[in-house]
Amino acid sequence: MHKIPVGVLGASGYAGRELCALIQRHDGLTLAYATANSQRGETAELPRGGHVTFDAADDVQLGSAALVFSALPHGASAEWVSRARAAGARVVDLSADLRIGNGASEGIPYGLTELRRERIRGAECVANPGCYPTSALIALAPLFEQGLIAPGATVHISAASGVSGAGLSPRLDLLFGEVTENYRAYGTGNAHRHLNEMRALATEYGADVDLLFTPHLLPIARGILSTITVPLGRPLEDLMAPWRERYAGEPFIELADALPELRHVAQRNVVRIAVRGVAGVRTPTIQVFSAIDNLMKGAAGQALQNANLMLGLAEQTGLPA
Repeated sequence: MHKIPVGVLGASGYAGRELCALIQRHDGLTLAYATANSQRGETAELPRGGHVTFDAADDVQLGSAALVFSALPHGASAEWVSRARAAGARVVDLSADLRIGNGASEGIPYGLTELRRERIRGAECVANPGCYPTSALIALAPLFEQGLIAPGATVHISAASGVSGAGLSPRLDLLFGEVTENYRAYGTGNAHRHLNEMRALATEYGADVDLLFTPHLLPIARGILSTITVPLGRPLEDLMAPWRERYAGEPFIELADALPELRHVAQRNVVRIAVRGVAGVRTPTIQVFSAIDNLMKGAAGQALQNANLMLGLAEQTGLPA
């Protein structure tokens, strides 16, 4: 079988290495190059086996790949996306540079696959969502679409992530001794950068809501669990009905009776959702619980899901469900 060549820019980070590992196991893709300027010429072991040798970005021919994944840092990625597109490659950008709400996304589909599939299919460039927005927006979209949230309500999103969500760069606050046996909030005051894309999608749906987002750091490597409290305009007789209707037949959405746990989604490209009613409040209120692996459905897995659509391949190819 002929395999389509793809490249990874910024391949030494957590998401980049996950991408390389997924590509090496993909029946329809082959890794043309993987770049990491600071590790040029070095070979790294990949998750779940295999190896990759890094090139410098300036040393590769960007157009030798039919599609390029840019896992470069925020602020540095947009320039390389432009270079890759000028060289004739399609691009999936994993940074925030081209996402909705960040001022540079006109004409570029937002890659929340289950909500934007037809815009992504065959696109030249796709902005892959952030990990926290993936967990929150997949959970909220059915409520946005059906106008079920109380007008003017504040939707509270409390989410906790493993430390790999902060990237691979060394930081004092992410040392083992600082993280282990600890749990803390950060990005407080409703100022986290991921709010831009969350608000932008809510606005696209015409949702009259405020979003109050508080992220927390878990003493684990990977995974995100979001607890989302939503005041409703009216009670729901069947709490799960909006999600069953919206996500029927979706291979990477799991609707559960039991509350989702991070072990349910580890190493998998899925969003697992459960809903509970809230007692003792005057406004009809529900809590939506959403779990993802931040490096899979929150980054590399969703990027590959989008790339499959862009290249005309079966969407589930090469992805652990």
